[in-house]
Amino acid sequence: MRISVLGAGAWGTALAMAAASDNGTPHDVRLWARDAAQAERMQKQRCNERYLPGLAFPERLTVFSCAATELAAQLQGQDLVIVGTPMAALREMLTLLRDCAMPVVWLCKGFERAADESVDGVGLLGHEICAQVAPALRAGVLSGPSFAQEVARGRPTALVAACRQKAVCELLVQAFHSPALRVYANDDIVGVEVGGAVKNVMAIATGLCDGLDLGLNARAALITRGLAEISRLGLALGARPETFMGLSGLGDLVLTATGDLSRNRQVGLLLAQGRSLQEAVDSLGHVAEGVYSARTVAQRAHSLGVEMPITEAVVALLDGRVRPSQAVGVLMGRDPVAEVH
Repeated sequence: MRISVLGAGAWGTALAMAAASDNGTPHDVRLWARDAAQAERMQKQRCNERYLPGLAFPERLTVFSCAATELAAQLQGQDLVIVGTPMAALREMLTLLRDCAMPVVWLCKGFERAADESVDGVGLLGHEICAQVAPALRAGVLSGPSFAQEVARGRPTALVAACRQKAVCELLVQAFHSPALRVYANDDIVGVEVGGAVKNVMAIATGLCDGLDLGLNARAALITRGLAEISRLGLALGARPETFMGLSGLGDLVLTATGDLSRNRQVGLLLAQGRSLQEAVDSLGHVAEGVYSARTVAQRAHSLGVEMPITEAVVALLDGRVRPSQAVGVLMGRDPVAEVH
């Protein structure tokens, strides 16, 4: 199979390496970097030293660069295109790829930031963006609990391929399923995307909880109530409840909230130490999607009449309206309600 991965960050590179690896059925994979100098350096060094240092590229992985406007022409003859850019660039990429004949799948998790946050606009999930700018595209999302470093090292991982078109899910399974990487199909793209987006916000809250040394009891409570928030929003958007008990719901939440490789968790830990948001983000060297989508998650929930107190507390913390200790107080000071609320 001929696969192109657009975006040479940690996750795009890791998936490109997995698809080209001899650990399974290797494919011919092309990895696109927007920066020509970066692409040349990676191709020469045969690794992504910035994001995945010390991990060598498989033989069948090549790196290239071209102007974004030339991508559609460069991708002719490919069997599958994977968009590995951050959420902020997804609209641009899908617009450029709207006439592609091959399936296009994105990896980013989050809500697009609302065009005008001063009004009651709401940001969109990936499949909603696609419906606006590329409605004829055969498209979906690859999600689930996964750290790029572990996938690049061939550590056992399970992902979810979500698309309403069965053939696209089957193609993703064929592209990435291997002894180390298991891919499961799910046609509930709404639930898969909501789980992948909101767990980033919950991971910031959990990092804050751990950074303040509130204990394992508090962490367990926060993760459990976080899953309830994710489920409420997902159901309001039309997702199926069972999706949130699977890999893209509970699985991704647990990994991102507790794993030390989680950038969103690290943001919470750093804020608990008294670092400013800018200092926390700058120290990561990677995008922490929860920082950029927390407000949009809250706006979307508000527009649907869905209560999300953990999300609201995270937004207040990121905006600087409350200190870390006060954010915890907001959560613990809520009026008592039934657990299923």
